[in-house]
Amino acid sequence: MKPYPQKIASLEMMRVIAMLAVIIIHIRLFVDFPFSDGNAWLADIFNQLSRFAVPFFFILSGFFIQPKLINRPISTIHQYCKPLLKIWVVWSLICLLLPTRLDALMSKGYLAERIAYWDFLLENPLNSFLEGGLVHLWFLPALMIAVAIMAFFIRFRMLYLLLPVSFIVYLYGVFAGSYASLTELSAPFLTRNGPFFSLFMVVIGFEIRRREWRLSTSSALLLLTLGVVGHFVEAYWLFTKGVVFSSHDFLLFTPLWATGLFLLLLTKPNMGNHPITYYLSRSTLSIYASHLSIAIIFYNIVGAFAITGLPRDAIMLFGTVITTLLFVKVIEKTPLNKILFR
Repeated sequence: MKPYPQKIASLEMMRVIAMLAVIIIHIRLFVDFPFSDGNAWLADIFNQLSRFAVPFFFILSGFFIQPKLINRPISTIHQYCKPLLKIWVVWSLICLLLPTRLDALMSKGYLAERIAYWDFLLENPLNSFLEGGLVHLWFLPALMIAVAIMAFFIRFRMLYLLLPVSFIVYLYGVFAGSYASLTELSAPFLTRNGPFFSLFMVVIGFEIRRREWRLSTSSALLLLTLGVVGHFVEAYWLFTKGVVFSSHDFLLFTPLWATGLFLLLLTKPNMGNHPITYYLSRSTLSIYASHLSIAIIFYNIVGAFAITGLPRDAIMLFGTVITTLLFVKVIEKTPLNKILFR
């Protein structure tokens, strides 16, 4: 089989779509539209429909790091994780210092507003450390931890254990996470953070490339459909057991959803092959790091003016997307790019 190019159009296109999905999760789209039972089902459905995004990013990371990780596992940790660590540290510091509540800032002052947030983080220091200065930054340490664990297994010739071990860790993460109220299992920190989910998803991408796993378009679509339906059935069943429908990052069927999507995209490598795809996709990590801080600005705007419904959603979505993209693209043309992003 021919080696993969550095850029696969369909995967780059999905980077952009997945980044938009992450923004949709964080802006709580359609949250003002409850159904007759009082639950904001439209918001919850869009929230869960967007949950393919982070698993896709993990699988994508494993897919592209596979050759380097196999050939140079220890040196790859340094090369791969150094820029991620820098982005995590820089944006954690920015988020720790940047006020998030305009009302508290105006009434109580900067220090009081920030100290309240810092005290909140210190209530669970291990969990806060694994996230960073703002909740969305959890993705970066989770990815670095997954890569480091994989490098360890490869370095000590235990590659055959990587998939089963990561699967067991994933199962524990689900049962001690979304299923915790039923299983009564616990974890020292929120199982979304750390290696519980990231390791298995990155390993899937790694193995897709290493083992050259392929499916036909119809088979990949069937796997994707099974994953989506299974994820939503799980989420609704857990809802009947008292678990918030929109609270799930990963469920038992989520890996099938993300894997089916990834394998489907590999059957259509030229889909999305357009200059604008690459223009946007090369900035996804920068957008990921900065988007929530910008979304918080718009949260304060709609809150201050009591804007609700579709106008609220339009301001949150287009304001966050456009402002974040402009911010990132401007920074990329300045020396600040090396400090804030790469």
